Amino acid sequence: MASSSSKSYSWLDGKFIGSSEAAVPILTHSLQYASSIFEGIRAYKAERGTAIFRLQDHMRRFLRSAKIYDLDLGRSDKELCDAAAQLVRKNGLESCYIRPFAFYNDHQIGLSPLGKKVSTFIAAVPFGAYFGSGKEKGISCKVSSWKRINSSILPPEAKASGNYTNSIIANLEAKKSGADEAIMLSGNGHVAEGSGENIFIVKDGILLTPSREADILPGITRDSILKLAQNSGLETVERQIHREELYSADEVFFTGTASEVTPVTSVDFKKVGPGKPGPITRMLEEKYSAVVSGTDHEFEGWLTYV
Repeated sequence: MASSSSKSYSWLDGKFIGSSEAAVPILTHSLQYASSIFEGIRAYKAERGTAIFRLQDHMRRFLRSAKIYDLDLGRSDKELCDAAAQLVRKNGLESCYIRPFAFYNDHQIGLSPLGKKVSTFIAAVPFGAYFGSGKEKGISCKVSSWKRINSSILPPEAKASGNYTNSIIANLEAKKSGADEAIMLSGNGHVAEGSGENIFIVKDGILLTPSREADILPGITRDSILKLAQNSGLETVERQIHREELYSADEVFFTGTASEVTPVTSVDFKKVGPGKPGPITRMLEEKYSAVVSGTDHEFEGWLTYV
């Protein structure tokens, strides 16, 4: 799909605008207090054209996050889905990352958001492998000293900007230690997730992933991998996972919109298995790639062609 114009567009409150025209005051409430919600969605160059992966599921989660944080967007999932698809088409993108974002567009100082204007913005930008070459060869992780937020502090099932300050500080700690990414534990010490990814381990041919009791964000890619694994005949288990199980696992990998399926080859500077991506990780990565590229027609219902 070739672009008819070099100009980049975004969508703001129901209108397409030039991306360079999208601006808010520095004192906007959501910039000061992180009182915003967002989504991450990918579009891929697929067999029959550009396809957005699980678009409606992402937009429904976007609206659930808004409801949890009491942001009234005044928009339906259909309107948001249509806007995202039109935006990808208008920007002439074959593959990209789509970022819906809702925020308090008000620049009066004061903590309470009541009565403040809510704006909804969607961007679509080119995007490659989140972990670069690590997506193929595997990445290193460090278990963070910072615990994952829980529902008595902030709602972890909402994809809210403020929640991610928890992730940022863990990610910084990991990178400063020489690792590529952090693994966060729940308040009770069980494995939760990465700083922006869900996590899976493979042990004796069984695929395990932390359950919701570990205060995870229930990822849409996570759900996809569970369904693909079950469809392939793999036994899957959602349960509490102890930290030491990361060290004794045969395979570990991350999933997420940005990270897709990324092998983890060391945790706390201990090799995972033989220290290279394992066969089940590779198999699921290949199945996921086949789905998003439109060559696996069994799951074609997950694709929205633009």
